[in-house]
Amino acid sequence: MHVHAQSGFKRTMIAAATAAALGAALQQSFAAGIPTLDEVEVKAGVEDLVGTASSATEGTVGAKQIETRALMRPGEVLEVVPGLVISQHSGEGKATQYFLRGFNLDHGTDFATFVNGVPVNMPTHAHGQGWSDINFLIPELVDRLRYRKGPYSVEEGDFSSAGSARIEYFRKLPANIAELGIGSYGYRRALFAGSPEVAGGHLMYALELSGNKGPWERPDNIGKVNGVLRYSRGSADNGWAITGMAYKAQWSATDQVAQRAIDQGIIGRYGSLDPTDGGRTSRASLSGDWARRDANGYSRANAYVMDYRLNLFSNFTYFLDNPVTGDQFEQVDRRTVFGVNGAHTFLGKLAGRDTENTLGFSLRNDRIKAVGLYLTSDRQRLNTVREDRVNQTSLGLYAENQTQWHEKFRTIAGWRHDFYNFDVASDRPENSGNVGKAIGGPKVALIFGPWVKTELYANYGQGFHSNDARGATTRVNPDPRDPGFLGPINPVTPLAKTKGYEVGLRSALVPGLQTTLALWRLDIASELVFSGDAGTTEPSRPSRREGVEFANTYRPLSWLIVDVDLALSRARFTETDPIGNFIPGSIERVVSAGVGITDLGPWFGGLRMRYFGPRTLIEDNSVRSKPSTLFNLRVGYRFEKKTQLTLDVLNLFNRKVNNIDYFYSSCLRQEVSGPGTRPECDAAAASRPGVADRHIHPTEPRTFRAALRMSF
Repeated sequence: MHVHAQSGFKRTMIAAATAAALGAALQQSFAAGIPTLDEVEVKAGVEDLVGTASSATEGTVGAKQIETRALMRPGEVLEVVPGLVISQHSGEGKATQYFLRGFNLDHGTDFATFVNGVPVNMPTHAHGQGWSDINFLIPELVDRLRYRKGPYSVEEGDFSSAGSARIEYFRKLPANIAELGIGSYGYRRALFAGSPEVAGGHLMYALELSGNKGPWERPDNIGKVNGVLRYSRGSADNGWAITGMAYKAQWSATDQVAQRAIDQGIIGRYGSLDPTDGGRTSRASLSGDWARRDANGYSRANAYVMDYRLNLFSNFTYFLDNPVTGDQFEQVDRRTVFGVNGAHTFLGKLAGRDTENTLGFSLRNDRIKAVGLYLTSDRQRLNTVREDRVNQTSLGLYAENQTQWHEKFRTIAGWRHDFYNFDVASDRPENSGNVGKAIGGPKVALIFGPWVKTELYANYGQGFHSNDARGATTRVNPDPRDPGFLGPINPVTPLAKTKGYEVGLRSALVPGLQTTLALWRLDIASELVFSGDAGTTEPSRPSRREGVEFANTYRPLSWLIVDVDLALSRARFTETDPIGNFIPGSIERVVSAGVGITDLGPWFGGLRMRYFGPRTLIEDNSVRSKPSTLFNLRVGYRFEKKTQLTLDVLNLFNRKVNNIDYFYSSCLRQEVSGPGTRPECDAAAASRPGVADRHIHPTEPRTFRAALRMSF
């Protein structure tokens, strides 16, 4: 207890010192004469981006559009990104599953997410590289979300090859609110938020308390406590802000289950095969951001410190590895993250042409005090697979030039270079080590137009994704469940290059109709190879993904928004293997459509449809998932300016479809011994390959949620 108390005191002192220093610097800059501007809402309109966007597949979505959506979970805010699907294969406290551009992005790999400038993705994470747990997001606080796709921006580094999203909270809320919500399956939520004026700025605060049992036979019983405190002066372009966020959750989990267990009546559709799965997590951050814009250029900077913790208990194979105590395992992550980012844009002339030159950097350090994998039963540790301490540092430097060569032609050309150092101290000395690596590449955009409110784009960019630091230093297999236990392992490359290509257009030719069309391709030198569930590396091959995206938004009336998005993609390994060249889990087709009502007198809300297409589940494409189509409905009514009622109906037509599907081998308790023993799982057999089967996590049935909000 004394050691933990000292650690907590040290973290508190570091955070306090950082806040004091940053606050003093920002206050000094503000006092020096930074002008303040009124807040200006950034709209998602294509027409607003014609003449300013760098590719066809970037955009900004505002709070009004998010307000019309019924959300099952906070992460579904990200589904405003055309072609992006958010799903879940476990308890609601676990990071969601992401699908985009031919990827099953697992829990965030290759899709970078930021909230108020603080990165969400976690490198060298206990469960999965790039882990992006966005359950701490409070949708009502989101002012705008800016997204980009592909590795075309010098600002984006690791985890951004498929795309990125930067979410910004309000500095000043439209109104102070108190909201209470209830719903099916034990759902309840309370939110209190406001932004009073204090000392010439705004103090934005929010407290969220929520819980949910869900439809599961073993209730999720998730409980969340979530808080935000933000003080700001000026605007996002000319001003500063200091933001503190704290989040804590614990839950039980119904992980994906074998389809045969449901078919045989061993469990119901919402049953569990290990009722002790679940976890707990916490995340606390303190950050500051500053920006200044004038006639000569634009400067911005932000710094952050974060404390993150996770204990996650999972069991995906049940009794395959251990027919006596089962296959549950625990993953532990304890880390402190420090970071600072800065950039300055110079406005000037080049050969008489308007030009912008940007220089920037990003620095991040993850001090991972413990990242461990343990074999457990009923959440009790039985054995340690591996336990490591990691100090991982990354530095990104970038430069970019934008030049308007002609009224109808401009270019963006840049270079980003990243430097990494991985220092791993493992419980097995053979798996310790220090590795350094650097990688860089160009980013180029050619923009033609606009002609009749239509602009054409051609983009090329080289990016990368980092592998788990442990994969770069592991030389001995630490997994006692594996036949190759203590055998030699070749370390993997810590940084894998990606190359992206895209051509597209953006048009607002038809009044009220905004359209984007893009053809894209992404080549990856290596798929991620470190498995957090096994603590070892897995084989990998280079891959290629390509596709087409077609997005449309139509606003025939001031209060009505209609959108239809189509995304088609193809994913293959580029090195031939007899087992097949399909990439398991890769998304192929997504269609989303919606009707949103923003201010029809006292009414607001929307109806949305999402089609999540079939996916190959193994390399030879002989097993595929089934498609799913879901409808969500939101109806809202404002009785007066200070009172509103909303009703959400999720899975409106009560479709019995799956959130996610996998195909692999497992053994049920009934299959390892006794009358139901199967040869593939027989506890007495010398070899136990298990039963190959679909493993699914069903979508929740029709769910009702109502919320009453009072403004003051």
